[in-house]
Amino acid sequence: MVYAFKNSPEFLKEKAAMMRDTRRSIGLEGIVGGLDSIIINTEPNRQKQAVEEILRYTGFKFEAAFETGTKLVCILKRKDSASIIIQSRLKGKNPFIFFNNFPKSKHVPNTRLETFVFETTNIQKYMAIQKNRAIKFVTSDIIENENFSFIQTKPSALTGNSVGLIQWKKCKGNYFGEKDIDLNWEFIKPKKDYLENVGKIDHAATRVKAMNRDAAIIEFMSLTNYDFDFAIYVKAFNSITNVARLTKTDFAMVFTSGIAPYKNTNNSGPTEKYIHNYGTRVHHVAFKTEKIEDTFAEIKKDGMKFLIELVGSKKQGLKQTFSEGSSNTLLVNEYIHRYGDFDGFFTRDNVTMLTAATENQ
Repeated sequence: MVYAFKNSPEFLKEKAAMMRDTRRSIGLEGIVGGLDSIIINTEPNRQKQAVEEILRYTGFKFEAAFETGTKLVCILKRKDSASIIIQSRLKGKNPFIFFNNFPKSKHVPNTRLETFVFETTNIQKYMAIQKNRAIKFVTSDIIENENFSFIQTKPSALTGNSVGLIQWKKCKGNYFGEKDIDLNWEFIKPKKDYLENVGKIDHAATRVKAMNRDAAIIEFMSLTNYDFDFAIYVKAFNSITNVARLTKTDFAMVFTSGIAPYKNTNNSGPTEKYIHNYGTRVHHVAFKTEKIEDTFAEIKKDGMKFLIELVGSKKQGLKQTFSEGSSNTLLVNEYIHRYGDFDGFFTRDNVTMLTAATENQ
């Protein structure tokens, strides 16, 4: 069915305000905090390579690897950052499989950044509120172990992402349970000083269809305590970059959509073409990077390929770049540096150039 469709910033702001009011009225406001971790699922034969890749090109370090009975799990950490959990399934149904069946992703049908895990102060209350709203969860009950309680939503029909909630009991940051089996895997972190410049996870960007842009942002607001902040329209590439934030210093969630829906490969912008090829999914994870010029040069020298050179300047307030997508995770690495007196998040010029760089993915 063909229908008139138009993305409206005024409409989204109105809906966002209504969702904030709803959160307060149902008791959700204030019980969901910042990002604890991201969960990336890989094919079993690519899991170790995915870990090695992150160790090679970021400041994250390997902490542990263990088997839970249904999956193999690797934990990577960086000071003052959300953790990166890289896992592969041993058995059981993959609830994300539908979202991976696209021309350029179906060859790795279990691979995607699946879940954003946020801390909560009251997981029981959270689950009760959301079940009352008819939100579906992957498991019928909260998963308990001696260190934490955990639950996650079923993948969103709008984004293909899941939202996880974790409430720590003790030993915060220890994902290893008493029933888990230590795999005794060892990974060698490259001894390269410049990797210390690649810091915490700054933001992640999900590609969503144009007609689902508003609904995806409002849905995310309804599952967390994040708020829609602003949008940058790049009409030349039929693209909108939307930012949701908890605070100015926390991890930010970015949603990128087309302004108009996908037509065909000749007449659609990079964002809608990416979704046509890969499906709705997280496109990139951004790492806050110091000494970005030198760090970029060294990472490039070490074999990382990039979609674009560094864009931006100190005068503009920030510099950024995109790597090519990983064959192990399908994720792009963004390296981003904001200069001291820059109080924004993105600039229109940088967003335009980075959007253009994804044209041939």
